[in-house]
Amino acid sequence: MKKRYRTVNDYYREIFGEKIFKLPIDAGFDCPNRDGTVAHGGCTFCTVSGSGDAIVAPEAPIREQFYHEIDFMHRKWPEVHKYLVYFQNFTNTHAPLEVIKDRYEQAINEPGVVGINIGTRPDCLPDDVIDYLAELTDRMHVTVELGLQTTYEETSELINRAHSYELYVETVKRLRERAPKAEIVSHLINGLPGETHEMMVENVRRCVTDNDIQGIKLHLLHLMTNTRMQRDYHEGGLKLLSQEEYVSIICDQLEIIPKDIVIHRITGDAPRDMLIGPMWSLNKWEVLNAIDKEMERRDSWQGCKVVSKKEEKA
Repeated sequence: MKKRYRTVNDYYREIFGEKIFKLPIDAGFDCPNRDGTVAHGGCTFCTVSGSGDAIVAPEAPIREQFYHEIDFMHRKWPEVHKYLVYFQNFTNTHAPLEVIKDRYEQAINEPGVVGINIGTRPDCLPDDVIDYLAELTDRMHVTVELGLQTTYEETSELINRAHSYELYVETVKRLRERAPKAEIVSHLINGLPGETHEMMVENVRRCVTDNDIQGIKLHLLHLMTNTRMQRDYHEGGLKLLSQEEYVSIICDQLEIIPKDIVIHRITGDAPRDMLIGPMWSLNKWEVLNAIDKEMERRDSWQGCKVVSKKEEKA
C-alpha cells in the first residue's frame, strides 16, 4: 500500500535508483552538553551511548565498524551494495576540523558509499566545518541531521538542551548559505515533559515554516534506564504517551508538513532491556500500521492542511 506521506525509502530510491543501507557508526565524538563546553550531564533523555544503542560494534575502529554493519545488514538484504555512512551518536562535528576530516574519511572512501549523514547540534557547526561539508557535497550526498527536539525554550531548559531555537534557525540559514547542496533534516521529539498535543503540532509548524529544511525526523520519547529523565518519571513529572495519543499527534503533524519534505522517521527503536516505556513502542510495525489506518480513516495526506502564502495574505 502506498504511504500517504513521503517516506525516506521512496526518496532514496528516487535519487539512487535502488534500495540502500544506512550504516550507523560511532566515530568517538563527545557532546558539548556533556563535557562542559556548554553544559554538563547531557539531555535528560539521553543514554550513556548518546543514542547509539543500535550500533553493532561501537568499540571497533571506524573502518571495522563499517564492515560489521554491512555484514549485519546483508543477512537480510544481501543484494544491497550502496551505503550511506551515518555518524549517529553524540555530536559528530564536536571537534577541530582536522579531527572531523580524519574520522569521516576513514569510512566515506570505502566501496559503495554514496553519501554521509551527520548527526549534530546547531551549536557545533562553525563556518570551517560547514565549508568542509560543502566540499563533500561535490563528492557525495550529504545530509546534516540537526537535533532540535523542541522549539519551546521552557522545554529546552527542562531537558537541559543548552541551546535556543533562535540559534537553530541561525544555523540552518548558515548551512543553506555556505553548503547549499547539503540536505538538512530536523529532529523533533513527541512526548517531552509538559508539552501538550497542540505544542507538539506547533513544534512541527515552526520547524517547517521558519526553516529551509529538506527532511524531518519525528521521534517518540523513549524513557530509558540510567537517564536523568527516569528520575522525573518516578517523581511524577512525566506522563508517557499512549499509542492512540501518539498516532493522533503524528497524523496532525503530517497534515501540516509540506509535501516536498521527506519524512525520515515517524517512530523509533529502543533496546528492550533499556526501555522503561512506552512499551507499546516496541511493536514498531503495529504503530506504523496504526498511523496508516488513521490517515486513511481521515482521508488525509502529508501537506493536506498546509496554508499557502497566498492563503495567509487573504
